[in-house]
Amino acid sequence: MTRIPAVELFPVVEGGRLPAKATEGEPFPIRATVFREGHDALAAEAVLLTPSGAVHSRTLMRDIAKGLDRYEAWVMAPTPGDWSFRVDTWADPYATWRHDATIKIKAGIDVELMCEEGARLMERCIAGRAIANPTQAPAPAALREVLTAAASSLRDRTLTPQQRLSAGLASQVKAAFAAHPVRDLLDSTEAYPLDVARSRALAGAWYEIFPRSAGAFQKPDGTWVSGTLRGAAEDLPRIASMGFDVIYLTPIHPIGTTHRKGKNNTLTAREGDPGSPYGIGSAEGGHDAIHPDLGTFDDFDAFVARAKANGMEVALDLALQCSPDHPWVTQHPEWFNVRADGTIAYAENPPKKYQDIYPLNFDKDPEGLGDAIRDVIQVWIDHGVTIFRVDNPHTKPLNFWKDTLDHFHAAHPEVIFLAEAFTRPAMMRTLGAIGFDQSYTYFTWRVDKDEIIDYLTEVSTQTAHLMRPAFWPTTHDILTPQMWTGGTAIFALRAILAATSSPTWGIYSGYEFVENEPRPGFEEQNNNEKYEYRPRVWEEAEATGIPQLFTLLNAARAKHPALRQLHQIRFHHTDHPEILCFSRQVDGRFTTSGETDTVITVLSLNPHDTVEGTIELDLSEMGVGESGGHGDHLVDLVDELDGRHYTWGTKNWVRLSPWTRLGHIMAVVPSRTHSTWED
Repeated sequence: MTRIPAVELFPVVEGGRLPAKATEGEPFPIRATVFREGHDALAAEAVLLTPSGAVHSRTLMRDIAKGLDRYEAWVMAPTPGDWSFRVDTWADPYATWRHDATIKIKAGIDVELMCEEGARLMERCIAGRAIANPTQAPAPAALREVLTAAASSLRDRTLTPQQRLSAGLASQVKAAFAAHPVRDLLDSTEAYPLDVARSRALAGAWYEIFPRSAGAFQKPDGTWVSGTLRGAAEDLPRIASMGFDVIYLTPIHPIGTTHRKGKNNTLTAREGDPGSPYGIGSAEGGHDAIHPDLGTFDDFDAFVARAKANGMEVALDLALQCSPDHPWVTQHPEWFNVRADGTIAYAENPPKKYQDIYPLNFDKDPEGLGDAIRDVIQVWIDHGVTIFRVDNPHTKPLNFWKDTLDHFHAAHPEVIFLAEAFTRPAMMRTLGAIGFDQSYTYFTWRVDKDEIIDYLTEVSTQTAHLMRPAFWPTTHDILTPQMWTGGTAIFALRAILAATSSPTWGIYSGYEFVENEPRPGFEEQNNNEKYEYRPRVWEEAEATGIPQLFTLLNAARAKHPALRQLHQIRFHHTDHPEILCFSRQVDGRFTTSGETDTVITVLSLNPHDTVEGTIELDLSEMGVGESGGHGDHLVDLVDELDGRHYTWGTKNWVRLSPWTRLGHIMAVVPSRTHSTWED
């Protein structure tokens, strides 16, 4: 333990055995409980260490919970890598003297003693003499003149006691000790690991497609012709024009025919039904092959190149299960579960049954199966895939994932893995802790105002060091009841909420058409694209306005770093239960412009009716705006959805409607901004 204790450090995962998450360019908090014996002043610094172990920055920690000794500092790592942090603590003799001298000299007690101690403290700072701290350096030349003059005035008996004290408390002297403190009893905690990922691990706009639907068509005789990777590539400029920067492909591998599922997950496929792309494997190959209908690896490489040319990365579904026709079934039967009757067990999640899928058994030959899976992943990395959306990772052993993720983070640190794990919180958090870069979340099911606030608070401030959230209003598997009614309005408001409340958000293609018909009895699309071709005429989607909304949302995200960070969020009181207001902010210390970036989202949660009410903003706490001249605090705003300008105060009335305006994305005009995230 340090001489002046620093305990309960954050962010620390499993006592430092696992690294906490951080992202290049994103500020994050370091916290510790710091205290000492007696009443003398103390100080603490958050020390950020580069992958080589060198000190990158020292940031003075502030007391954020008076009486609880909880200290905090915000720091930022500029590049990816295996960083770390520690907390340095020390006795602060200048703060102790300043407190004691102010009280005693005002009372006329020990005046000469207090002035002499102050003068000697100035000299200690000049000379670099600190108690039990051999590393204390002399003060820089620029500060010596200020400190020497202060020491002289403190000893000048021709001055009044108050004048002598004022010399030791002058703003220039305070600044000198702030820039070059005397660190008595300096000590350091151990260093704790940080996995600093590249920015795409935190922030991105995903667009999901089934490549086989792109350009698919039906012949006059009713048979279908599959779309291809080349055809899907032709659609990339449209997707990129809306501001999406990740194109996510559902599995593109050969699909088995044994127990192939038909339309809407029926047990018997009709002739020509393409089957679920998650039933992976046939005579044409397994996870390292491409379905012949989609094309070849040359076609895939051309798709990747076209995506990159349009500013998008390619994410590929990694679904670790096999159809009964997968080559592994005959080559490695030990990789599967065999039932008492000698048959291989198909996947089940009662009452759900997946007769077209065999789950893998990771306990019979973990080394062999692990090597095979790593070989599969490497194939796609070699062909330009930089992101993997991992299907159902919570159904595989955590030690397998830990080994696999460690391997690829070392060999290919640029590659990102997203956990599609709609499961219990402990598993979701642990998958993130052991190395998954991103995680699907419960966002889709958070509907009411209070539960939205609670969940955004959780993912932004309580679990951000463990998992980075990805918010999706719908997926190819999920269409929640709130989306069944409300038409375009519910699709628009959920898109606004997802895009402004999480650094990563995603859209499943067809969202633009407000596809909201549920399969009876299930929270999923009717005529589900998992089991059939779904070609779309994209020009017809313009009538909904959703493509234009996507473009505005992604433009706002690209413009504002506040919308691409996770940790800093505030919720603002509204007097209507269906009006939500929150803000995100990045301090000017961490922006390229040097200006604090603040964005306020105001949103109706009612897709059916007009709502109106008052929003209360504590502009002083937010550190934005200035006095309006009549005692009011005012802030200038511009709405990123339509470019209109507003001046708001502490209380503001809004009227929101599905037919006119569902919400605002208000950016604070920088000229009236000063940050109070950290003074």
